[in-house]
Amino acid sequence: MLDRTRRLWDLQNRHLGDRHRLFAAVARAIDASRVLYPGSFVDIAPSFVWPAVTYVDVDRRAKQFFDDVDGVHELLTEHGADPAARQVRFLQADYHLDLDLADGEFDLLISLYAGFISDPCTRFLRPGGHLLVNPSHGDVAMASIDPRYELQAVVRSRGGEYAVSARNLDAYLVQKTAQDLTPAWLRERGRGVAYTRSPFAYLFRRVE
Repeated sequence: MLDRTRRLWDLQNRHLGDRHRLFAAVARAIDASRVLYPGSFVDIAPSFVWPAVTYVDVDRRAKQFFDDVDGVHELLTEHGADPAARQVRFLQADYHLDLDLADGEFDLLISLYAGFISDPCTRFLRPGGHLLVNPSHGDVAMASIDPRYELQAVVRSRGGEYAVSARNLDAYLVQKTAQDLTPAWLRERGRGVAYTRSPFAYLFRRVE
């Protein structure tokens, strides 16, 4: 493994195993094998869990990271994943632009700390697939008003552990201050809105 690859992973993995625990909890809750992760940087933790993951990022450091195939395989092995049983694909691209991907190709779309991913990338998620999204950068609010989605569960975090729950969903996505949400308003604002309850992340299901 190149020293640069290890440094980039250590930077990503500051809270040791945090993303691995998150994705493992989600994997226990939903049926998915093909995953799309726009704005991933070098967060390869989904490949510790799912067999086929496509990563998308414009950052040249991310490309350098994924180009180190031996290093990526070493990280997979360290985390209990067989590299021979994993498909790791990286696209150096802007996810707002047209990606060379098929509509409905994926079972899970990941949106963490990377902007309004659901807006341009839902087309790549199959009906019945899921969107994992956290409140950062407003994509939860965007998904909440998208008729293609319905809230299926929330992801709670406590003491570094994650749990997925579908209980009392009506208590979530309740705004602290009522605002008529529109995609244009959210894009202009560049961030989301405050809710009365704030789990770590939300799981939406694509219904159409």
